[in-house]
Amino acid sequence: MVIQKEPGQKGVNWSNIAIGERVVTTLGQPLEVLKTQMAANRSQTMLQASKSVWARGGVVGFYQGLIPWAWIEASTKGGVLLFTASEIETASVGMGISPAAAGLIGGMGGGIAQAYATMGFTTCMKTVEITRHKEAAAGVQRSTFQVFMDIYRKDGIRGINKGVNAVAVRQCTNWGSRMGFARLAETMIRNVRGKGENENLGALDKILASSIGGALATWNQPIEVIRVEMQSMAKTTANVNRPQQLTILNTLAFIYKENGIKGLYRGVTPRIGLGIWQTVCMVSFADYVKVWVKGRQ
Repeated sequence: MVIQKEPGQKGVNWSNIAIGERVVTTLGQPLEVLKTQMAANRSQTMLQASKSVWARGGVVGFYQGLIPWAWIEASTKGGVLLFTASEIETASVGMGISPAAAGLIGGMGGGIAQAYATMGFTTCMKTVEITRHKEAAAGVQRSTFQVFMDIYRKDGIRGINKGVNAVAVRQCTNWGSRMGFARLAETMIRNVRGKGENENLGALDKILASSIGGALATWNQPIEVIRVEMQSMAKTTANVNRPQQLTILNTLAFIYKENGIKGLYRGVTPRIGLGIWQTVCMVSFADYVKVWVKGRQ
């Protein structure tokens, strides 16, 4: 089932802007921290990564980067994603494109808009917070805002948006895959249950479809590992093989040379959990929330 226009709707559905993504404050942020730890330290197993995060403050360690960067990101990126993706998806279906293809196109457009509009500096700063523990171990004490201003004074806007192109590629493929696979799974579930195109699926069916979409969308984990490497502050003692000016391509080559194919998929397990959680919230639950918001207008 595609995101449908309400009866009488013409043009943009502005209620979609109001639907934000607060899920990172619950299950999402610990999984985000764990996958970033594994992507930045590619020799660690999940157990070793979990112990490393725990050593940085116990439960609090799993919420590094939450305040303010994840909260800023959560308050904005969900609205940008849903507004853009929903309008593109609706327009695509109106042109006769299949639900799965419309979900793919909508998700790609929403992911790109999300990355460049809100996620560049927040993703960069979250990664900085998670990966700068070596600085703290050396006795250097800086608040998160001091780190932000130091990066800004040194490198300007480009510095705090370091890796934003990798973020855009990740978000484009993330949400294109998540929404495309989720809508395709919904279509398959309809066929199995003998339901028509305009019949609603039950909540469990929609959760199942979104879970499939979220899990399958992690095929692009190499892009996430590249993004973490580009933004990481854990490399204070630079590897002689690590490029001084990182781009997506030379970062890919560096990771492959150092860690092989396995290194490009470090952190994929917690990311599968995170992908399922976010897709269920942003595809299945969001459909219900938009109906609720519309009903209160």
